[in-house]
Amino acid sequence: MATKDRREREQSARRQLIVSTARTLAEAEGWDAVTTRRLAAEIEYSQPVLYKHFAGMEQIADAVALDGFAELSEVLAAAADAEVAAEAVLVRIAYAYLGFARDNPALYEAMFTRATALHFGADDTPPQLTAAFATLHRAVGRVADGQDVDTLTEVFWACLHGTVTLGVTGRLRDDHVAERVQLLAERFTGARQPARDVARE
Repeated sequence: MATKDRREREQSARRQLIVSTARTLAEAEGWDAVTTRRLAAEIEYSQPVLYKHFAGMEQIADAVALDGFAELSEVLAAAADAEVAAEAVLVRIAYAYLGFARDNPALYEAMFTRATALHFGADDTPPQLTAAFATLHRAVGRVADGQDVDTLTEVFWACLHGTVTLGVTGRLRDDHVAERVQLLAERFTGARQPARDVARE
């Protein structure tokens, strides 16, 4: 039994090493630089060893994405865990989300823009994905005022994602982040809570 447990721990550690190395390479050089050949060289394993854990690069990128959703969920939960008005929570979450995307561009790409086999909004959606959405859902639900919380949360999320995507490609003004966050919160709450007065990540 001890031998089996040790083997399982070693396999888990090897799998995580593959995932973390892929993420590090992607952040440093972009996803085009991440191949099974390159990963094998970086971690000093043969390619067949990689294929014992993952069928190919798509599955490795999905594993990176799952780690990212778990991290994003923690970041959003920390932003929402504050004794402030519901309107201010949306501002805090917006800054946390934008900061996460800014600091982890390749990770965010794996989560939201690369082709993926991960299912969103389905019966088999991984818990890492649902946890991140649930945090947004709870925050938006506090200001929904009788509206459809599911749809409202999707729109809020879409606004954040659009801001990230347009910002990365240089389509938005870098010096107007606070104004955009404030306007987004106001549209969802009807409140006028200056974004600069709310703690940011």
